[in-house]
Amino acid sequence: MAEFMTEQIRNLAVLGHSGAGKSSLLEALLFEGKAFPQKGRVDKGTNHADFTAQEKDHRHSLEPSFLYLDIDNHHINFIDTPGLPDFFGRALLPLPGVETVLLVINATTGIETITQRAFEAARAQGKVVLIAINHIDGNGDKLATLLDDIQTNLGPRCLPVNLPNVRLDDVIDCYLHPEPQLQGEALFHDVVSARDELIDTVLEEDDELMALYLEQGEILTPEQLHAPLEVALRRGHLVPICFTSAETEVGIAALLELIIKLCPNPLEGNRQQFIKGAGEKAVRVEVIPSADAHVLAQVFRVTIDPFFGRMGIFRVHQGTVHLGMKLFVGDERKPFKVNNLFKLQGDKQIAVTSAIPGDICAVSKIDELTVGAVLHDSHDEDEFRMPELDLPEPIFGLAVSAKRRGDEQKIAEVLNKLVVEDPSLHIAKNEAEGQTILQGQGDLHLHIALEKAHELFNVDMDTDVPAVAYRETITSTAQARYRHKKQSGGSGQFGEVMLAIEPLPRGAGFEFVSKVVGGAVPSQYIPAVEKGVKEAMNCGTLAGYPMQDVRVSLLDGKHHSVDSKEIAFVMAGKKAFIEAVQAASPVILEPIVEMKVQVAQEHVGDITGDISANRGIICGTQALDNNRVEVAVEAPLATVDDYSTRLKSLTGGDGQFSISFSRYDVVPEHIQRELVASAKRD
Repeated sequence: MAEFMTEQIRNLAVLGHSGAGKSSLLEALLFEGKAFPQKGRVDKGTNHADFTAQEKDHRHSLEPSFLYLDIDNHHINFIDTPGLPDFFGRALLPLPGVETVLLVINATTGIETITQRAFEAARAQGKVVLIAINHIDGNGDKLATLLDDIQTNLGPRCLPVNLPNVRLDDVIDCYLHPEPQLQGEALFHDVVSARDELIDTVLEEDDELMALYLEQGEILTPEQLHAPLEVALRRGHLVPICFTSAETEVGIAALLELIIKLCPNPLEGNRQQFIKGAGEKAVRVEVIPSADAHVLAQVFRVTIDPFFGRMGIFRVHQGTVHLGMKLFVGDERKPFKVNNLFKLQGDKQIAVTSAIPGDICAVSKIDELTVGAVLHDSHDEDEFRMPELDLPEPIFGLAVSAKRRGDEQKIAEVLNKLVVEDPSLHIAKNEAEGQTILQGQGDLHLHIALEKAHELFNVDMDTDVPAVAYRETITSTAQARYRHKKQSGGSGQFGEVMLAIEPLPRGAGFEFVSKVVGGAVPSQYIPAVEKGVKEAMNCGTLAGYPMQDVRVSLLDGKHHSVDSKEIAFVMAGKKAFIEAVQAASPVILEPIVEMKVQVAQEHVGDITGDISANRGIICGTQALDNNRVEVAVEAPLATVDDYSTRLKSLTGGDGQFSISFSRYDVVPEHIQRELVASAKRD
């Protein structure tokens, strides 16, 4: 591989709804840049991004995949991501490793669920967004309306940097090249007006340059505009839009030029901030991408192969990683040696000797690697970590168990590997039902995970519909005092505590506060009280469901110089908490989900009737193209575990829906009585 400097690197994550043509667009870009001798095709299973057996079988991107292109003294790292709603969590994993999100929109279907979610996630993380409207061939009549829709839904600062010509066989540049009117006639919009609007938007970031432009009528070059352009991109004040066809390759060369000349390099983009320390002492640290500084890198993707072990893909934020050097993982005291360092080109591993700031590389056979792990070469950075990635909450679950007796431990290990690879999967324990629950974004998400467990790790599991993930909380304040005293010869056990509890806002979790004065409960026993409270919260008090949204204050207590022990205060904290909860009007919470259901107009009445009959609420409807309607719904998760089957029945297989966790809310009183009665019977 050629050697590059940091300012020559471009890093892009390619996001968009399934069917937008992300993988096909990447194939066209890589073929245009001569990374591959021929262009792979998704429909034939030959594209370089979808290379796993599962992806070839399902004909969908299921995992983030990594490709790169060396062109015109630039090194471009592309990360292809899944577009199916069930795999949106996986699509978000690469964002900490890039400066730019290339958001691909299908000109045929327009803005879809993942389009909006991906745009919002990218901007929330400070990523530059470049929009590519793909599949323009055959959709010329829709493009002007789609541009209006993008500006309405994603913001008026989404501006075209090129426009398709009237024949749809080329695009006309509106920014990088002077006199765009000489390039032909645009299919819609006015090219000169589009250029003026772009320049005006960029100049808002530089008053002096704006004055030069207005007062002297200077024709500004892209080089003069580069600095304010990068500011506008970083702040989200400009979101460039370009037009492409991966099939006919229209706009592909122009898109490559835009990536090189518009997208920020790692020195220009919004820098990823690290956090140093923990708790109240935690401070945000902005690292400098200097090649000579201490190494700081972040692992943002992990894969586990039964034969080749664990591989971690990482982004270098500071310093230079060299083959043979020693690196620490997080706060681990023992370093590992970088024996394998490589770039990923689809399913191929290309060996390299170093990785400079801004580059994306991989190491293998390091068992300690996890998503979010910080790699560093000095104990000065032991306390450095990354902000937690905001992944979507799991909304579906399957109870899993061993198909063969004696496989329980093996299943636990495989489930842990699946979660390490995909942190949007969760493993939960339902102690009341004795179930292990694999949780994810939908039935397809879980099906693919279990399929991988079978095909890659040779583990089969029985599955069942799990109990709904109910929670418990309180609705009023209360206090309780409890004394734990036990004497059985010799030293006994003694601990007494007084607790106050109060409800927290929904979703706030749990807080424990010590307000003890005068040493009534010695400081060494306060963690034991909190431990007892947490044990009680895990088991609930009404129907055995975990508790949340509670603040517990330790007010007072007593201890004994001989008999007080940690176990005594654990038991006292646990019993005092249970008594307080019983006086604080406890209730059961259920998960509420948001759904967007797309159906033909003639099925809307059936859909809304079914939703309303199952405790759902219709939040609104929106007319779509092709006589279709999107219905926005809020519903209890307990009523939609079979919704895919119901939807198929109501629409003859024509409907589709996406679902996301919204919040927890109090169950109706009659359902709470049923849940409590069922818990007592069990």
